[in-house]
Amino acid sequence: MQFDFSKFGRVLGGGSGIEQLMDDLGYALAEGGEHMRMLGGGNPATIPEVAEIWRREMRRLLDKEPQRFDRMLANYDPCRGNPSFLRALADMFNRHCGWDITPQNIAVTNGGQTAFFYLFNLLAGEFESGHRKHVLLPVSPEYIGYANQSATGPTFRAAKPQLDMLDDVTFKYRVNFDELPINDDTGLICVSRPTNPSGNVLTDDEVRRLSDLAKQHRIPLVIDNAYGAPFPNIVFDQVTPIWDAHIVLTFSLSKLGLPGTRTGIVVGPTGITAAINSMNAVVGLANGNIGQVLVTPLVENDELLGICQQTIRPFYQQKSRQALQWLQELLPPGTWRVHSSEGALFLWLWFPDLPIATAELYQRLKQRGVLIVPGEYFFFGLEEPWDHAHQCIRLTFSMPEKTVREGMAILGEELRQLMGS
Repeated sequence: MQFDFSKFGRVLGGGSGIEQLMDDLGYALAEGGEHMRMLGGGNPATIPEVAEIWRREMRRLLDKEPQRFDRMLANYDPCRGNPSFLRALADMFNRHCGWDITPQNIAVTNGGQTAFFYLFNLLAGEFESGHRKHVLLPVSPEYIGYANQSATGPTFRAAKPQLDMLDDVTFKYRVNFDELPINDDTGLICVSRPTNPSGNVLTDDEVRRLSDLAKQHRIPLVIDNAYGAPFPNIVFDQVTPIWDAHIVLTFSLSKLGLPGTRTGIVVGPTGITAAINSMNAVVGLANGNIGQVLVTPLVENDELLGICQQTIRPFYQQKSRQALQWLQELLPPGTWRVHSSEGALFLWLWFPDLPIATAELYQRLKQRGVLIVPGEYFFFGLEEPWDHAHQCIRLTFSMPEKTVREGMAILGEELRQLMGS
């Protein structure tokens, strides 16, 4: 029997790039097993030293605080989040970042993806006045998971970046402030820092200028810190975390190595966090408890920031350096460019002279047991087509070294066949 879906149902239930990506990855893993080289996903690596910390904390709960363990599994937390976790976070941000926030400035969500569904639909889309506002993405490409988050249809407007060549093969995206399409229809500005997919890290100056623009237009600046500072701090250069009364920050426990706990964090003005509290109650009742309980002691004693600084960041920085070396070794020279690897878990490759779109390259690689992500998915919101969008791919370096190297070798073979080099 066929049923008629509502407008909301058609928008969210009609398929998306992120759904196709996750399905492809899931089915490939199930059917290809160890023979499929998974260079397309965003799953963090299992870092042995960090994994042992989570086991240690779970054992401590079981052995020394069994009543707290029981409450973690058997009780609902308040809609906003675990009070001890909220207090610990507020104190940590004030202590290390010099902010002046309270637990009322923080709300927990069931993962970062949920946080953005709430924020985009709270601050953009259709308003009671009949006015429609959009989300401004000041640097395209941007995170694939944003693209279908609006419950009321297309909501994004993206800007082409300034593209600077840093050397013969390395380029960098920068905000082109002269061409930003910001106006009265802009509901918020949103950036990821570091950026998924490119690994780009907006400079402190770029963030300050975006903050000034948002303040001038009386709209929020939303900064996605899924990989950012101060945690998980997968940022390879020094950056300054920023917060103000018009700034909303999102964080996650996922890239610490806890994606299964689905713990997202929103730091923002109390009006926004109160609205998220209400949304949590309606949509999900309460958040998952396990990640909050496991991490709270590490936030309180600053062990978490030490783990990020001394273990997580160096681990991924070394993997990035190794992956860049393999590019030089395995890909035919003159056929590729790579974005400056400044953070996150990915390399963003650009093939200016590729004779096919990267969507077709994706299919060819998939047939050979390599999964990457074609660039087309990341360029939503642009007003005009851009050839560059069909010339880029994202691949992760978080997988085991053997997997990454073999995948790059096969990519190099495909490029040689396609480009005769």
